[in-house]
Amino acid sequence: MPIAQLYILEGRTDEQKENLIWEVSEAMSRTIDSPIERVRVIITEMPKNHFGIAGEPASKVRP
Repeated sequence: MPIAQLYILEGRTDEQKENLIWEVSEAMSRTIDSPIERVRVIITEMPKNHFGIAGEPASKVRP
């Protein structure tokens, strides 16, 4: 059972996350020849102040 664990910054819509799950699932299924029914995708959303970019919290870099 292939599993993709994705970390994204908070702020995406449910529709965007659904599309991400579908696209990643399809890509994994196609690339490693696994039935899509076996593919799992885990999305972990992080607050922007829990992620750093170039030494700064993302909340300051990407308001």
